[in-house]
Amino acid sequence: MIAREGWTLILIGLVLTVVLIWAATRWDNWPTFVLSLIFGVLTIFTIFFFRDPDRTIPLAPNLLVAPADGKIVAVDTLETHPHVGAQVLKVSIFLSIFDVHVNRTPIAGVVDYVRYNPGKFFAAFQDKASELNEQTEIGMTTESGQKIAFKLIAGFIARRIVCTLEAKDEVVTGQRCGMIRFGSRADLLVPADTRLDVKLGDRVKGGKTVIGTLSGRASGSAAPSAAEGHDARL
Repeated sequence: MIAREGWTLILIGLVLTVVLIWAATRWDNWPTFVLSLIFGVLTIFTIFFFRDPDRTIPLAPNLLVAPADGKIVAVDTLETHPHVGAQVLKVSIFLSIFDVHVNRTPIAGVVDYVRYNPGKFFAAFQDKASELNEQTEIGMTTESGQKIAFKLIAGFIARRIVCTLEAKDEVVTGQRCGMIRFGSRADLLVPADTRLDVKLGDRVKGGKTVIGTLSGRASGSAAPSAAEGHDARL
């Protein structure tokens, strides 16, 4: 499956490749043929980049899943966050150009706000990217009433953030919610008493890898692996 955000670029690449191949054959022009090969390779990479595989979503009360594919590059404690509150854990995921770039909601609940913040375009693996880079922040209230937030952050190559969420939207765990084009970062901000199941250096899959569990899970509730849900579509 291909993300809908990629179809325009893919079709442009296909058309240019076909036209250049036709021109190279028609006039027996080797430079044009080489150019057609270059556009063909770029088109294949674009198809690869915009892939959007279905995922089986683990479900359990207060369970948090990764909002993006990539590598955990930071696990920090913040003094406060205006939406989440005091003592906040921040888990940062770096997405290389080879990772799936479709973003997903980390938990079920209601979207409180979607806030776009213009900024710089530092390399997304740098810590300062979390605060200084162009980004979209989404604040949520979970079904159990807890506050969390997550950020979609642009990088040095990534210059376009697509977010399909709006305030008051009701979302389910692992729901597709947008993408960041060509390398980026995703930050998850949760209360400090959240139990994390990942560590620095781990690789995660958006909507599939369990990041942790919010505190206050009801006694006797199912373990994270006890239930799975179908892939949520917009």
